[in-house]
Amino acid sequence: MSYQHISLPSHHIVKEITQICRRTFFPDYYGASADETVRLRRLLQSQLALVIKGDDPVSRVGEIIDRFIASFGDLHDTVMSDVEATYKGDPAASGYEEVVLCYPGIYAVTNYRIAHALHLLGVPLLPRMISEQAHSVTGIDIHPAARIGRAFMIDHGTGVVIGATCVIGDNVKLFQGVTLGAKSFEMDEHGNPLKGVRRHPTIEDRVVIYANATVLGCVTVGHDAIIGGNVWVTRDVLPGEKLLQAKPEIISK
Repeated sequence: MSYQHISLPSHHIVKEITQICRRTFFPDYYGASADETVRLRRLLQSQLALVIKGDDPVSRVGEIIDRFIASFGDLHDTVMSDVEATYKGDPAASGYEEVVLCYPGIYAVTNYRIAHALHLLGVPLLPRMISEQAHSVTGIDIHPAARIGRAFMIDHGTGVVIGATCVIGDNVKLFQGVTLGAKSFEMDEHGNPLKGVRRHPTIEDRVVIYANATVLGCVTVGHDAIIGGNVWVTRDVLPGEKLLQAKPEIISK
């Protein structure tokens, strides 16, 4: 498909939209001016006008902007629960300001929260651009369609992948290199992957998944379970179960 004559959203403007949202959520750390909301509305208007089609797109764009900004109170509370979980979960964290300003997990999860809110409002393309901007900076790939609960922590983060149909509960902690992916894809009669089909894991409340573990397919990891590092999971894990690698064997010469 050629995009030669199609106007597309600007990566630069979409990034600025995300930065304004971040300043709104964390004004004590990033600073926020009094006219931020006015500018946010103007930038959203310019970009949504490029992707919202159908009957009366102008009214639809206005409705999306109003509902998105109205969700900021809940978004702020959820993002702060992520910050608190990260601070409490990492003994190396010196304070909330370090978590907000320095932790790639919080950067990526905040972008995800913004992208997911727009996704829920039916906005095409922009949510994926927002999540991919965080991916390019942090190495953390969270699809905006994934459903993630409160107090979510990604420690270190590089290489984490969370697929589009993942469902993650509250107080979940992931370490670097964790993949929550698809085991296989359902195909249509032409051999093309079917869209919109559930294919990723469900991770229940208070699960911990350690570095480089891989959980694939429509499996459920029950609440309070622990998945050890480098473990490959393609079956359900019971609540409270610990799934660990066998201990390394020492072979004497």
